[in-house]
Amino acid sequence: MTERKYFGTNGVRGVVGELITNFFVNKLTSAISSFIENKGVVVVGSDARTSSPFIKYAVISTLLSSGIDVIDIGLVPTPLTQFAVRKLKARLGIMITASHNPPQFNGLKVISDDGIEISVEDQIKVEKELEEGDFYFSDWTKLGNVTKINMIDEYIDQIISFVDIDKISKKKMKVVVDGGNGVGSLITPYLFKKLGVKVFSINTTLDGYFPGRGSEPLPHLLTEMARTAKSVNADFSIAHDGDADRAIFGDERGVVYWGDRSIAIFEKMILQDEQNKLFVTPVSSSSVVTDIAEEIGGKVEWTKVGCIYVSRTMQKLNAILGGEENGGLFYSPHVPVRDGAMAGALMANILSTSSSTFSELMNELPQYAQLKDKVQCPNNLKSKVLDAISSRVKGYTELITIDGLKAIYDNGWVLIRPSGTEPIFRIFVEANTMDEAEKLLKEGKKTIKETIESFQ
Repeated sequence: MTERKYFGTNGVRGVVGELITNFFVNKLTSAISSFIENKGVVVVGSDARTSSPFIKYAVISTLLSSGIDVIDIGLVPTPLTQFAVRKLKARLGIMITASHNPPQFNGLKVISDDGIEISVEDQIKVEKELEEGDFYFSDWTKLGNVTKINMIDEYIDQIISFVDIDKISKKKMKVVVDGGNGVGSLITPYLFKKLGVKVFSINTTLDGYFPGRGSEPLPHLLTEMARTAKSVNADFSIAHDGDADRAIFGDERGVVYWGDRSIAIFEKMILQDEQNKLFVTPVSSSSVVTDIAEEIGGKVEWTKVGCIYVSRTMQKLNAILGGEENGGLFYSPHVPVRDGAMAGALMANILSTSSSTFSELMNELPQYAQLKDKVQCPNNLKSKVLDAISSRVKGYTELITIDGLKAIYDNGWVLIRPSGTEPIFRIFVEANTMDEAEKLLKEGKKTIKETIESFQ
């Protein structure tokens, strides 16, 4: 087996009752147990989706039956599970989540002992165990044990250790936190309170149906957060996805920004004083990150889209900082994974030491027009469609094929790539003006749709 059948960009995900069934979860967990050869402790955490309890208990029971001890850390964000794996020196971690996907989805993220998702090579090994089905089950005298531990305070305290709590507290800032009805609601408001920031919370009631504004913090969905920030004169606002590994920010005027604008602020304000100014980011990120790298004397390292690629590249190159256009910030002194709460604390730290407002910091960045969209495509057609699109795209000055295809033109660029978690093609567009961006998006979507139709 050389290609992955179940693992996508971020773990194994699917619709509950279709791919994600009790039978499949048991089988996948058995494969994970066989992969680690029944050695060491496994940390298990879950988000607040309606299906997470049955998946979590299926995972735990299968691990115990394989003779593996389990540490159950309860309802937590994905980055807290990753933190716990490292802190507790566990052999592995399993996080039950579908992150930003709609409520009918769920899945498993498998985390290595360094806190980062297991490598693609290890994912292939797990799938090989899954396909072969030669699982080990322990003798009744050697079954595993489960221990419940609350790691929230330790997690928050470690985040706080990387910022200047005195400066933040003295600034007397106000923040609006949109928890998106997800598990970030259990962390971020309390983190800011510990930092001395006045918190206004919305959508912080846990609800696996995500009734507030959905599980994905897209800027156009964050109107309530924007209005609230403006009405209470907040210094900034922050919104999370379902498992709180992402953070989308808004300013004091009620303007909400795509993630690659905020990660450029982190790149500029954090790396300018560091010896290692390398910034790791996927090909989907804005050209603003290269502009900032040039400004501070740094360098950008491009990766495939997916947090595992950013994390592993940061680890390999000893990079301090990485980021994604979807709002993922990676800060390796904490854990080299995307962490929404860590991003929030770092933003508070930046604003506490700056004489500029959030909007002023944003306006200092180079300006580009951006548009993002998606086109439905059956999973079984993705590879054929991508190959066909590459022969249809014309007129570019450069074509990057690290992940999907990124066509660079004189006036901007278009990135077309198949999603690793959903039956869609994602399209990212950036240009010098909105008119140019809209034209590139229209042409790009037309090309994708026509190509898909040619195979149906």
